[in-house]
Amino acid sequence: MNSQNNHELIVSGIHLELTPSLKTFVREKAQRLFRHEDRIVRLRFELECDPKEAVATRFKAKGHIAIHGPDINATVESDECHKAISELVDKLDRMLVKRHHLDKEKRNHPHSVELNGVELPKAV
Repeated sequence: MNSQNNHELIVSGIHLELTPSLKTFVREKAQRLFRHEDRIVRLRFELECDPKEAVATRFKAKGHIAIHGPDINATVESDECHKAISELVDKLDRMLVKRHHLDKEKRNHPHSVELNGVELPKAV
């Protein structure tokens, strides 16, 4: 749980031991997402190591952001766990920025239409 706000951070590992340093690394990276968007309710990271996969895609990091509105999900594969986490946070951050700009465009879109030089039919 984030001490500053009521954000919830969940980190889970699949076939991977979650060391305290790995949890701290995820927490530090997640703070960037919490700083950019204060409407985040829950942030869940799933870290997976599959030794049977090729070395380049051995580590998978999945991120799920529960936010007011549609949730945001992303997956990243990498050869190192820390690299996968960093790339995932970058990807989620880009998705949050894109969503923020789309929401801003919707708010700024005029709902009235100006009809210059067009005659409207008269009411009978």
